[in-house]
Amino acid sequence: MKTILCVFFFIGTTAAFGQVGGSLSAEPVVLTLPSHPHVAAYTALSVEKNLSEKSAFTFGTGERPLWEFAPVHHEVPLGDVARALREEHLRSRKAEFVREN
Repeated sequence: MKTILCVFFFIGTTAAFGQVGGSLSAEPVVLTLPSHPHVAAYTALSVEKNLSEKSAFTFGTGERPLWEFAPVHHEVPLGDVARALREEHLRSRKAEFVREN
């Protein structure tokens, strides 16, 4: 039954692709993009503006960089983690009985 269904599916898809082949044209389609001549026109440069005119640069005294007072975090190597997990698995309590269905 499965083989008949697979053969029917294969024949159907082949026929479907055979019908599509006649409607596709081999002629190239030229893509024309709209022109925007005003974007590339020469104009005078704008007046210089200060971007930070409304903000003031302030800083407080006694600032310290983060590396001076942040806690130091030591990464544990992956091999040490794997060894610890293996030892914990060996020390863990085993099942008292095995249930089989």
